[in-house]
Amino acid sequence: MRIPRQTVVAAGTLAAAALLGSSSMPAATSDVAVSVAPTQLSVVGLPCFPGVLNLTMTNTGAKPRYADLTLEPTGPLQLSRTLFSSWLPAVDPDQPVTAPVEVRVPRDAKPGLYRIGVQVDRTRVNVPVTVEPLPAKGPGDNLALGEQATASSTHGNFTLCGAVDGDKDSEHWDTLTGWNDGTRAAFPDTYDVALSTPATVNRVELYTLDSAKYPARVNGLRDWDVQVKVDGAWQTVAQVRGNTVGHVTSTFPPVRADAVRIRCLDGNDHTYSRIVELEVYGS
Repeated sequence: MRIPRQTVVAAGTLAAAALLGSSSMPAATSDVAVSVAPTQLSVVGLPCFPGVLNLTMTNTGAKPRYADLTLEPTGPLQLSRTLFSSWLPAVDPDQPVTAPVEVRVPRDAKPGLYRIGVQVDRTRVNVPVTVEPLPAKGPGDNLALGEQATASSTHGNFTLCGAVDGDKDSEHWDTLTGWNDGTRAAFPDTYDVALSTPATVNRVELYTLDSAKYPARVNGLRDWDVQVKVDGAWQTVAQVRGNTVGHVTSTFPPVRADAVRIRCLDGNDHTYSRIVELEVYGS
């Protein structure tokens, strides 16, 4: 199964970007230059696969000022913020100010073309957003991919979705992927992923931190339980103790479950629980 990720088109300045559905360009009505990267997005209705827009404002005028960038989504688009406000100095060279915004849609969102209106002062353009069909997950597919994750705590350098984003590369740790708990030297920690629908599962693949700089025998997860949620209660279906490698497969008798949990009991450095990727498979 191929999960669509955001489509990247070279960033452009909003004041020079064509309005969606129009070949005309807005007149310059602001001393704030604004760019959005990418200028188009493709999103899918999986909770841990948001599209991300990076918004940048630069003061091109002679005086410092505050600026408000507002975002107005259409249709099913859901934004992590609808306002980006910042103090913009008037200096040479220019000092751009950047902030991200996550774009999500519900699982049942209707596929099609929507837009996000972006406005500063009286300058307004639209960013096209394509909602792709939700891909089905069948036999052999990773049931955890892109699904809603929760955790007992999360370190500030990481996101909940980092361990279900499809990236198993430990070299991307702490920059592009992975989950790290937020309670140093305090165990147990838990990392859960809710399945989209109840499913019969019998195998869990866990990737812990294991790179040239941070080998698993020093920094990886050492001890954990694999648990599944059945009728509202967590059941332990597999246990791992004394692990020193980066990838561990746990198999168990098939069980119909609503969610899967890794109950982290210790790390090899006895400080944090670290999961690069969690995969769940069923029969």
